Amino acid sequence: MRLSSPFFRVAVIVGLLTLACLGGGAVSADMLLVPMDLRQTDHLKAYGLAFWALTRGEQVEWLLNYRGGSFLMESTARNQQEARIRGILTDVVSDGMVAAFYQQIEGENMERILLEKPPRVAVYIPPTHEPWDDAVTLALTYAEIPYDAIWDDDVQSGKLAEYDWLHLHHEDFTGQYGKFYTQFRNAAWYIERQRRYEAEARAAGYEKVWQHKHATVQVIKEYVARGGFLFAMCSATDTFDIALAAGDTDICAAYFDGDPADTQGQAKLRFDHGLVFEEYVLERNPLVYEFSNIDTSNYAELRGAAAEAFSLFEFSAKEDPVPTMLTQCHVNVVKGFLGQTTGYNRATLKDAVLNLGEVEGTEEVKYIHSNFGKGTITFLGGHDPEDYQHRVGDPPTDLNLHKTSPGYRLILNNVLFPAAEKKPRKT
Repeated sequence: MRLSSPFFRVAVIVGLLTLACLGGGAVSADMLLVPMDLRQTDHLKAYGLAFWALTRGEQVEWLLNYRGGSFLMESTARNQQEARIRGILTDVVSDGMVAAFYQQIEGENMERILLEKPPRVAVYIPPTHEPWDDAVTLALTYAEIPYDAIWDDDVQSGKLAEYDWLHLHHEDFTGQYGKFYTQFRNAAWYIERQRRYEAEARAAGYEKVWQHKHATVQVIKEYVARGGFLFAMCSATDTFDIALAAGDTDICAAYFDGDPADTQGQAKLRFDHGLVFEEYVLERNPLVYEFSNIDTSNYAELRGAAAEAFSLFEFSAKEDPVPTMLTQCHVNVVKGFLGQTTGYNRATLKDAVLNLGEVEGTEEVKYIHSNFGKGTITFLGGHDPEDYQHRVGDPPTDLNLHKTSPGYRLILNNVLFPAAEKKPRKT
């Protein structure tokens, strides 16, 4: 499937780049290559180095499919020093070597993408401590990529207009508090979370938490339509779409909002209002830790860790640069990991959704991408790429121990994706 819509800001640059050093340095014909193959000592911080260079007004080339999706930037003393400080492997390459790279890229399934402007990054995340961490905030912090934390009041007051890229923290947008009722209803954090969410909903003018959350997802949908880049993982993916489809319909049992759910809730779902999923069946039992049959967690858990690895699809870098960017990695197969929402039932995906990665031989699709209006949506199933079964209350993953994590690379691909600017392709 080709993604060649004009709103994708993808630069295909032909010819050698001569970039002027900033900060008073001299112009150099040499360039700094940040290889992203198995030689790289810290793949995750490499993304942060590219982002850092962009914030300083430099241009960075993303060499798709070349040595794992390498980066090419100015070979200034400052860039070399910054790479050393961050523990990143780099190679100083001459203009002749760069010309050879370009020749190879031109003749193979590779492409050159110019990154010109660092995206403004926001994370939708509660302002108070939650009993679980979030893989994206861990990745951003480790890679030293700055972001702003926003919440419902920010979203509904129009603050999203300030950002290019939005991540949805582990969240339940259906107003069912993650369906943690069975196991955690007496836990102090659960009680406080419900109290806080109810108070926030009332302060915003809503009677119910689910009404507050449904209003939030509608604003986020409009943000995407205007050109925003949306990324989410775990339960923030399927509950986002379910909330859009439910709209004004109460699908929450009395355990969550004090009154029964609409008995016609399933029939009233408007799948055309959602962005990614359709024809799914809600899990109406409030005591079952599941939202719908979109999720594949039950099947994944039965298969076990050894059978949960997922394969990344290979795309044409020149014809389909967007999915190629999103799947850049130094491996083709990524180890699996569970979450409240682990993966997506293939039968529930809308036709326009692009499958980026799947568990082969199953109906589980792990990594998906789609367009809406002028923007995009990318969902990755599971909670933590380096913790197969991360549980409530477990300590955060230490990325110093996972510097070359393929799963975390997929997250960071999404962060750099909006930095690409669209220019006409030269022949």
